[in-house]
Amino acid sequence: MNSYVIVKVGDNIAELIPRHGDYEEWIAQALPGVVVVVDPRRGEMLPPPETVRGAIVTGSHAMVTERARWSEHTGEWLAQLVERSVPLLGICYGHQLLAHALGGEVGFHPGGIEIGTVAVRATAAAATDPLFGRLPARFPAQTIHSQTVLRLPQHALRLAGNEFEPHHAFRVGRCAWGVQFHPEFSAAVMRDFIEHLAPDLRRQNREPDVLAAAVTQTPAAASVLRLFAEIADR
Repeated sequence: MNSYVIVKVGDNIAELIPRHGDYEEWIAQALPGVVVVVDPRRGEMLPPPETVRGAIVTGSHAMVTERARWSEHTGEWLAQLVERSVPLLGICYGHQLLAHALGGEVGFHPGGIEIGTVAVRATAAAATDPLFGRLPARFPAQTIHSQTVLRLPQHALRLAGNEFEPHHAFRVGRCAWGVQFHPEFSAAVMRDFIEHLAPDLRRQNREPDVLAAAVTQTPAAASVLRLFAEIADR
């Protein structure tokens, strides 16, 4: 049986790993069956698309605009998955890399960082989407990003956004999704991220105490991982 592949392109903040674990661990909890973690940053080989049951690309503290060799190579692999209709979910960096790989534009968000629990609204197109059609029209989600998809790839379907970030979710092809928000983040993880980044946030005229107080659980956003797995298992 083909495996789920988690493409690990980043690491949790080192100080938070002993308490919370790392990105791939949180994602793997939602996936049934065999899960393989591949880290292209370390030169690990991405598997042939025909052996992949479903792929999820993690977030990262790196930036897509750095055009690192491992990142560009991973982007080429993502394009192959889309061409072969292999179920694919890109999270944060993975979302941006998917857009970049298919001809979209990625760059720094003109409004700066978006961090904390935010309200995300589905577009009209989401109603008939295999994944987002099963989510509420409006739901809270955890997010932290400074870069964004400035322009979606041609033929991409925008599925969700908000006033700050219009491209919180999109789909390309039959079964490849990008989500700017973090479905794998718990409220506790989000609060600790805010606390860790508090000095930087204050320098950007953000109030970390206010942001932390507004953090809530995000069950609808978290369900994206389970719903993706259900689609990949069909």
